[in-house]
Amino acid sequence: MPYDLIDLRLFVAIAEAKNLTRGAERMHLAASSASHRMRLLEESLGTPLLIREPRGIQLTRAGEALLRHARQVLAQLEQMHADLTPYAKGVRGHVSLWANTHATHTFLPDSLSAFLKRHPQVSIALEEHTSPEVVMAVARGEVEVGVVAETVEGAEVELIPYRADRLVLIAPSDHPVAQRTSTPFVDVLDSPFVMLHSGSAIHTFTMNTAAALGRHLEVRIQVRSFEAVCRMVSAGVGIGLVPRSAVAEGSTRNPLTMVELEEAWAQRDLKVCVRKQALLSRFASDLVACLTKSV
Repeated sequence: MPYDLIDLRLFVAIAEAKNLTRGAERMHLAASSASHRMRLLEESLGTPLLIREPRGIQLTRAGEALLRHARQVLAQLEQMHADLTPYAKGVRGHVSLWANTHATHTFLPDSLSAFLKRHPQVSIALEEHTSPEVVMAVARGEVEVGVVAETVEGAEVELIPYRADRLVLIAPSDHPVAQRTSTPFVDVLDSPFVMLHSGSAIHTFTMNTAAALGRHLEVRIQVRSFEAVCRMVSAGVGIGLVPRSAVAEGSTRNPLTMVELEEAWAQRDLKVCVRKQALLSRFASDLVACLTKSV
């Protein structure tokens, strides 16, 4: 059956207010008109949606299901409107880009700034995810372009070199770890760590790596950027694991020492990930060309 968007919005308003009259007021409708619309909706669905009580309404099981779906439909409509609005303002292209924490916080800001200056008619939706999540989203066709530091075995994607980098430990110059030039990761797991926030790709990677060694990482504090990690480490809060490119000289009050990790996974060469270059949209193809032109 066709669904009337006004009826869906009215139903959500009534359900959230738990009162037909107040819900009708939100939609600028008379209570009698709102009640009539709800009865017609119930008749068309063949099941009651509202339990009318003296002090308000309760939802039936069918009403709860409709509320869940109606919210999703209305949210998708709002997202559609947000996606289409730029076209009315002269933006004629849109590219979805997923990237891991490393790329998002280090190289991509400059790369995307350069791209958008050359292509003012394009907008980019950038989301941060773990490398495996990015690879699988690209392989499924959900995202056109990704930037990753590792791939997933069996995933049918193409990888193009983007930037070379390496994860390093950082510590205050007077910390015992700073006296080494290199170390296995397992040897520093007794130290408290400064980490990016839970849910960030590098946080997930680091915690999983420690768990694979049968250890639990002591996270003393979580912050929102690599710059904040460096500052906290400089202040003596703990040690950190960051890309070498994220450590800027002179950016902290106290000098930081970088210690090499001996594991192969510390080499974090970033790659642009696409399903098939030949099938990219024009603007996605332009973005890939811009990201990889200096390789």
